[in-house]
Amino acid sequence: MAIYVDPPLWPAHGTVFSHLVSDTSLDELHAFAAASGVPERAFDGDHYDVPERRYDDLVSAGAIPVEARILVRKLIASGLRIPARERSKALTVPLMERWNSTYPGHEELGLELLERWGEDGRKYHSRTHLLAVLEALDVLTEPEQPARTVLLAAWFHDAVYEGVAGQDEEKSARLAEDRLTATGLVRHEVAEVARLVRLTTSHSPKTGDYAGALLCDADLSVLGGDPESYARYLAAVREDYARVSDEDFAKGRAAVVRDLLRLDPLFHGERAKALWLDAARRNLASELA
Repeated sequence: MAIYVDPPLWPAHGTVFSHLVSDTSLDELHAFAAASGVPERAFDGDHYDVPERRYDDLVSAGAIPVEARILVRKLIASGLRIPARERSKALTVPLMERWNSTYPGHEELGLELLERWGEDGRKYHSRTHLLAVLEALDVLTEPEQPARTVLLAAWFHDAVYEGVAGQDEEKSARLAEDRLTATGLVRHEVAEVARLVRLTTSHSPKTGDYAGALLCDADLSVLGGDPESYARYLAAVREDYARVSDEDFAKGRAAVVRDLLRLDPLFHGERAKALWLDAARRNLASELA
């Protein structure tokens, strides 16, 4: 087991940063970072970003200095590396490109939403999840494009996240109503976006609600991932609720899983069922067991 750090070469926020990684486990990495005074917010999925001024301290504490290319190789070999598209901090540019395509002329609102999705403490309900939902919508509607109201609802559906089911969706819907009205979006589209956001509380659209089915299916697409992706999803959800004891989290999560297994249907569109239903049922049943 070893901790590695590359030279401070990566510019951001007026300084340059190093990457701190483990070649064995994230538990080892977190323990080393905590002991060295590196804040949790510096963690980015598979590494810590540390400013240049901390480099010598980390080496003195036991981190092994290596070239950047060697550090990347060790991270890949460890099996811990997360692709850039799955790391929240790396997604600002691609997400803003999507926002400007969806709602051109309102970059300030897009930036506000990105700030919300990037708040400290968000692990699952982060920019990574936002991109996953948008990409799932692409898959479900191709070769067509999702309706603008569906895309805007995806951007707003977890824009407010305080970890209170039902309350978060309602506050997110009200935020959509306020911000989109201020931009001049027509009233019926504002109402439709807010309706769709509220629907993510239950994920139970009525028969014939194509837009609602699209958003709900995209939001739950994570359930149908491969075992490694599902494990990362579970770990991120647990971090979102870090303030909750293990016992209380286990009880609450079990209730959520049972509710999901009771959803009939779990996915609504035929394409979503073909893509994710079987894997989702296996993942949920395995988690509950």
